[in-house]
Formats: sequence, structure tokens, C-alpha cells
Amino acid sequence: MAVTGASPGGVLALGDAHHLEVGRGTTDRLGSLLFRDLLPGRGYVVRDIAAGGFVSDPVTVLKFDDHPDASFYTGQHLEAGLRYIQARDGTLLAAMVRAPLGKTLADGPFPTVVEYSGYAAADPDNPQPSTLIVSALGFATVGVNMRGSGCSGGVLDLFDFPTTADGYDIIETVAAQPWVKGDKVGMVGISFPGISQLFVGGARPPHLAAIAPLSVIADIYRAPGFPGGIFNSGFAQTWLQERNGDSRPAPEGGQAYAVKRVNDGDATCLANQRLRLQTLDAVEFTQSHPYYVPELMDQRSPINWVRKIAVPTFLASAFQDEQTGGDFASMLSRLPKRRDVKITVTNGVHTSSLDPTTLWNWLAFLDLYVAERVPDQSRLAPIAPLIYLQILGASAPTPPLPPDRFADVTDYQEAKRRFEADPHVRVLMENGAGSPTAGLPAPTFQLALRQWPAPQVRPTVWYFGHGGILTPARPSASDDGVDGYHPDPDARPAQTLPGQGQEQSWEVIPHYDWRPLVDGTAVAYATPPLERDTVVGGPGSVDLWLRSSAADTDLQVTLTEVRPDGLEAYVQNGWLRASHRKLDRKTSTVLAPRPTHLERDASPLPAGAFTKVRVGLFSVAHAFRAGSRIRISIEAPGGDRTRWAFDTAATHGGVLDEVSRTHAQPSRVVLSVIPGVAPPAGLPPCPGLRGQPCRTYMPATNGG
Repeated sequence: MAVTGASPGGVLALGDAHHLEVGRGTTDRLGSLLFRDLLPGRGYVVRDIAAGGFVSDPVTVLKFDDHPDASFYTGQHLEAGLRYIQARDGTLLAAMVRAPLGKTLADGPFPTVVEYSGYAAADPDNPQPSTLIVSALGFATVGVNMRGSGCSGGVLDLFDFPTTADGYDIIETVAAQPWVKGDKVGMVGISFPGISQLFVGGARPPHLAAIAPLSVIADIYRAPGFPGGIFNSGFAQTWLQERNGDSRPAPEGGQAYAVKRVNDGDATCLANQRLRLQTLDAVEFTQSHPYYVPELMDQRSPINWVRKIAVPTFLASAFQDEQTGGDFASMLSRLPKRRDVKITVTNGVHTSSLDPTTLWNWLAFLDLYVAERVPDQSRLAPIAPLIYLQILGASAPTPPLPPDRFADVTDYQEAKRRFEADPHVRVLMENGAGSPTAGLPAPTFQLALRQWPAPQVRPTVWYFGHGGILTPARPSASDDGVDGYHPDPDARPAQTLPGQGQEQSWEVIPHYDWRPLVDGTAVAYATPPLERDTVVGGPGSVDLWLRSSAADTDLQVTLTEVRPDGLEAYVQNGWLRASHRKLDRKTSTVLAPRPTHLERDASPLPAGAFTKVRVGLFSVAHAFRAGSRIRISIEAPGGDRTRWAFDTAATHGGVLDEVSRTHAQPSRVVLSVIPGVAPPAGLPPCPGLRGQPCRTYMPATNGG
């Protein structure tokens, strides 16, 4: 419940319907105060405790499912330009309404999409990427700022119930406009506006036509916030700091367009800044919750919403995404398995969901389920050079463009049948190696799967052995091996690209600084050269019997391919703070350990004893060629990612971690092997695979 327009510095008390005080606080210098975490109900009253102070009329706190009458939405009229959509609690949300490029709203009705996020989605002068693309392709667009950002009112609280309820209200209001074709709208967006779609889709607004989320997350805690229970002091912290900046009141701070609007006399935008000082510091709030808090984080995690999505869905993400990470795949099995739900996954970076193979299908999806017309993919070809100029840079050629696979179709239902015949999950393999230019977005082959992970996946075990060998045979009763290392996060650079510039990750061949393991600071294990091609597709588990000289230790496991040409290619990572090792028995599998990360389940490592610790590898899809070796290393967190870093203690060799490889306590790795897949002959270029740096192989101290 928000109070605005009060005297600065006043003390306000909140009473419930039973006249019990349930909150008290002091108004900020803008005369505002927010009462949080209230139970839904009627009869809340605010009073100023000063003598003669005001007493408010009774106020109702809404439930999430308290939807307004249809007249609430049909009574709002949106014209072109920056407008304001009223949410059910009265908050006004900034919305930039645009006709398709070269048109006016009077030329409609048009197929229409919404892009909704805390970025500057309503900036009149700078459309977000997805908005820019679909506007050029004939869609009307509405870019809406989340509450507490830009020119929108309210307080920013990432992915909370009010934010999702706002999304519901936005869809219903936009769909009611006379210039919207079919009285239904779709949603588009990559990253933040991609993630928001999963919540809004799960909220089921009746006039939502379809969603097309790109480059998303599954769990607000597990990635990118606290991978393995370790705070991501790289990208996650930087992103949260940026949200802090965006939520400052304009014109003294906030998003640039809001500053300009206020200075140009937008009284609504100015009035909408009154609650901004009530926004919690996103970094401090996140760091104050180092464990998973279900009542706080369940509602903010898409994995708990996607089962409820009832509309056509097109989702695409990359396993090595330098921002959101690879944990998105943990929710793919929860998405509805209908013919109008399509998933594309690939190796790559944050922008890989805009690669041509995916983007052409994205447009077909929007044409079919939002515009309800036969797809015309030829419309993308003229603007493709501009799209990839922005992503790859001026020196890169345009990636290979797919053909228009609907060019011979004139019947809408036939086009829809053709699209829905596509696999539920499309896996683009070896992205970056499918053209003459190494690193240019293009796969070498594809996998068509009924679900993720594939039903035919075979959990395949390799045990840690003497001399750093990975072997399918469990250690014998006579084996008595222990390998030790001194974890030191300062032994290698924390990130593999200098600074934190995101665009460097998107270059054709980024200038990675991916250094080999430093002697004594890691252990590693590798198979002998593989006798046959081995394709991995899914999550993995590194099951360690661990002993540490410290009560707690942070673990990073890294999966790589050691090639016969002496080069080593990065494949995937996993992380775990050892005190977070307790697993959720309901959701963990042999391939995917899922720690609870609950504070009550945390416990120190027992002194002087080996303890089983399972470290999950994020999902990945990779073809290990015959003659290559599969390698797993264990080290301190850091050194393998371009933008992630980890809030882990620098031990400078003062801690000894030991890994057992005995018959009684065998450490091992379990990978998701898909049998019967034959990749193209020949090794891909190294470097070349998108999101997968390459280095000269150097064995670890223990030989692996």
C-alpha cells in the first residue's frame, strides 16, 4: 500500500480492519511511504500519528486474482505516442504506442505485440530491439515500462505479484483498442522483456494471443543470482546496480527518456516519480538473502509459472549465455507439450536467440499466432544486414540466411500445419561452425527432440581414476586414491573478457582471456581418446567425495573437450557452495542434482571426513568427436565466464580440498549422452563455436 502527498518526515501508522497496527514508517523527502507484505483484505486505514494528523478512508489490498471488470480495460483509449495505461490499483504505466513502420493507427487494424520490462521500453526515441524488428515487419507495438521505472508510477520490485498483475492489465487494455487486429495481442522481447512474458503468460490474460520469450532465466536465485549458492558479483550485481539507477526519481536520476520527459513538462511522468525513494536497493536486498526463500522467490521464478501458460509459445535461449546463463533449461520440461509450443536451444551468447535460423522461425510464429496469416519470411532478408551489424559489428559479414520455407504455401491452415509439424525442441548444434567464417552464427546440424532432456538420453558415468583418468570402470577395492588442490580464485582472471563490456561477447571471435588451470589450484580428469563420436544433450552431475581443511568451500566444475589437435574447447560449468549440498529429493535426478539452498538445510563440512557433494552442470548440447577426450576439472569459482564473477573468499592456497577416488568413495561425472547421433565429419574450428572459448590444453597437477 502506497502513501503519497504526505508531509516529509511524518510518522504514519497502518491499521487493519480489526484496528490493529500492522505497519509504521516515516515518509521520505517526497512525502511518500510504502507498506509492504500486507495480507489481501478490506478496511486498512492510514493515520498520521501527529496531533491532528489525517486519517485515510478505508483501503482494500487486492488479491492477485482480483481482476477488474472488462469495462475497466475497454474504457481506456490509447493513441500513438507515449501514453499511460492504468493498472487495477490506479498505478499509471508509461506505454509507447507505435503503428507499424510507415503506417498510422488509422490504417489499422494491425497485428499487435507488447514489449514489457524495466528497461526503457516506453522511450519514444529508442525502441527496444524486438519492437524495432517487428515494427519493420508490419506489427503495431506497445512498449511498456514496469512500475517504478522510466515514466511509470509505483515501485520497482522485480517480478513480484503487482508487476505480473500489471502485465495482465496491459494485455487486456491494449487488446481492447480498435486498431488491434483480432482483439488479441502477442508479446515479444529478449532478456528482461523475454523473462516478463513467462509470468504474464502464466497469469493467463484472456486476450493474450501468444508469447515469444528469448534469452530467459528459470529461477531468480539459482541463475544468474546465486549460481550454486554463490552470489554472482559480476553480471548479476552489475545488472542490479543498473536497476537501482533506473529507479531513481527523474529528473535527478532515472532513465534518460524520463529525465527528458519531465524537463519537457510531462506532468504525469513527474507525478509518477513520487514513490521512487521507496524502492529497495536491489543489490543490498539480494545480498541480504543468501539462501533460497520460497515465500519470496517462488513467485519471482518463471519455473513456477510456465506450466500455467495456455497460449502458443516460442522460446529460445543459449546454453553459454554470458548474462542469464544455462539454467533456463531446467524449466523446459514444464512447458506445455502442445504442437504450438516450440523451443530452440543452442550453444552461444545472449544474442544467439536472434540468430537467423531462430529469427526466421520467430517471425513465422508471430505471423501464424498473432497476425493469423501465412508467414512471409522474405520480409526479414532486407533488414537482416542491419540487425547483424548491430550484434556482430561492422567488420563481420551477414550470417547465412535461411530460405523462406513458406514461399510455396498460400493456405493459412496448411502453413500452420507445417509449422506445428516442427519438433517441440530444436537443438542447433555447433553454432558458429556452419559457414566458411568461423564464429559466424550458423549451426552445422540440428537435433529434433520431443522434449528436453530427450527421452532417449542415457545417463553415462565416468569415474575419477589414478593419474587424472576418467574411466567407465568403478575403482577397484585395492584403489586408495586421493587428489588434493588449493583453491584460489585469484589464480586466474575472474572473467575471460577484460572489463564487463557485453558487446565483446557477441563478436564473431571474441578476444577471450581463458587461461589454463594453474598448478596446484585445481584437479582434472579426462577420458582416453574417444573411440566414437559422443553427443551430450542435457544436464550433468559431478558427484564428489570431498574433504576440506575448511568448514566450507566453493566449488566450480568445468566440462571441456580436449581435442586431438592439442586444443581445448570450453563446454559448460557448474557451481556449488559445499554447505548448500543438501538436495531436494523430489526434483533431483541422477543427471540433475538440485540443492534446496534453504538456510535450514545448510551445514558445514565435517572436519577430517569425506562427504558426498553433487555439483550440477548446467544443461548443454555438444558433440565430442572420436579422438577427443572429455575433461572435468574442479577448481575455485571464476576464470571461465565472460561476465559472471563470484563472491568467494580468496584463500591464496590456504585451504586444501581433497577428492576421493576409492572403491568405497568413488567420485564420478554423469553426462546426458544421446545415442545414435552422427555429427558431421571433422572437428569444428577452435575458436569458432559461439560462446565457447578455446585454449591450448595443459594437464592439471594430478595429470588430467
